[in-house]
Amino acid sequence: MLLGPGLLVAATGVGAGDLAIGAITGSRLGVAILWAVVVGAGLKFAMSEGLARWQIATGETILEGALLRLPAPVRWIFLIYLLTWSWFVGSALISACGVTTHALIPVLDDPIRGKVVFGIASSLLGLVLVRRGGFRLFEKFMRVCIVFMFVTVVLTAGLLVESWSEVATGLVVPRIPDAGGAGVPTTIALIGGVGGTLTVICYSYWIRETGQDGPDDLAICRADLTIGYSVTALFGIAMVILGSGIEIEGSGAGLVVALADRLEEPLGPFARWMFLAGAFGAVFSSLLGVWQSAPYVFADFCAIISRQDNSSHSPIDTSSRPYRGYLYAIALVPMVGLWVPFKEMQQLCAILGALFFPMLAIALLWLNGQSEWVGQKFKNRWLSVSILTATLLFFLALEIQRWLG
Repeated sequence: MLLGPGLLVAATGVGAGDLAIGAITGSRLGVAILWAVVVGAGLKFAMSEGLARWQIATGETILEGALLRLPAPVRWIFLIYLLTWSWFVGSALISACGVTTHALIPVLDDPIRGKVVFGIASSLLGLVLVRRGGFRLFEKFMRVCIVFMFVTVVLTAGLLVESWSEVATGLVVPRIPDAGGAGVPTTIALIGGVGGTLTVICYSYWIRETGQDGPDDLAICRADLTIGYSVTALFGIAMVILGSGIEIEGSGAGLVVALADRLEEPLGPFARWMFLAGAFGAVFSSLLGVWQSAPYVFADFCAIISRQDNSSHSPIDTSSRPYRGYLYAIALVPMVGLWVPFKEMQQLCAILGALFFPMLAIALLWLNGQSEWVGQKFKNRWLSVSILTATLLFFLALEIQRWLG
């Protein structure tokens, strides 16, 4: 398959926040910090491999495994988290699509009105594509988005590289420039910001849709995830390179537009347009991925709560009321966030994302650590335990660092 579920995770996980944090880090610390992108992608790979291993061993999604085996209050904590995450992430994605589209097609004089009009249009387009096209159209459309955003952004970054030897050193030699005391917190933010958050667990539903969750499919999933997170890492590396050596201001999608304006100076107007087109491909593919996958999570949650028999382990019914209702809700309700400053919305998204990974790491350590559930073949080995424990500690430290300041 040309585009496996791993690349769907990559396309969904790379949004305006990833573009911004990569550019900011590059501006502050340069290409010496490229190794941190690889570390961040590696942590997300380990978690995705763990949830795929659970599903292949048991036939259950990671959500089924956790909510059926953890104490009952965890269900309602998760539901509150899902609803909150959906609103903030949905608002941020609609705003990001509005900002980037207005920069590409500046037909409206007022940037705020442009953000609102194009943001609403992007959300409705995503709704129609998911509702009418189903998984197969979604998969094909994402293929176009990821190829386009990858080629344009990575090519633009390649044109700006001043020293390939410095890039190579930054990838293999862990070093954190001081940058006036901002080196460590900026590096931590970069590692935590690579890839998606809650959308990581949607890999469960996508491998079920493509039939890649059978007992003999673990090697296929590992190869698929390797490709997906390699693309995620390359995209993050490209953004750090683009930001390096450039003084940039702003945040989120506004920063991406400012970066495009700065690229016009050394590379010309075509490079600006090409980068903005790639950035739009990144944020719209992220929106489309969230619109398609978040309803999976909600529908799965409803099935678990209602105690429906899921022994056939069939794909989620996208014509069911829970799926369709959540799809309409996530596409329409967060439009209210278009009137909220994007910077504040992006900060809240980052906090919510950092909260999710410790929960997922704990679930994977416990569920995949029980041989009576997954069997000895799929049980966590020392390497998995070490990486998941490091991931848990890292994201807890990231959250503490955020609250302390």
